[in-house]
Amino acid sequence: MPATHIPKFLRAAIAVAVLAIAACQSAPVQEMSDARQAISVATKAGAAQHAADQLQMAQKHLQSAEQLLNERRYTQARREAVSAKDSAREALRMTEANVDAEAH
Repeated sequence: MPATHIPKFLRAAIAVAVLAIAACQSAPVQEMSDARQAISVATKAGAAQHAADQLQMAQKHLQSAEQLLNERRYTQARREAVSAKDSAREALRMTEANVDAEAH
């Protein structure tokens, strides 16, 4: 039997396994929560005034993650949620630096 010829039953078994693995992907609940929390902290710290672009980027990533989550595209949603958190953390860092600079 040539290596390129795969019996039908084996192809069916592989297809079932792939679908089972895909179905087991879990929603990025923790990543979404982390992103929302980071955006909230940055907002309360004053990022809208001191790091508006970075905060907007975080919010856009979160909106994208929410849309992907609704579409059950969990891998992409997870990436967007992590990007949202990272952007929010950067907004917070920039805000803190600006507030410190203004204080001195």
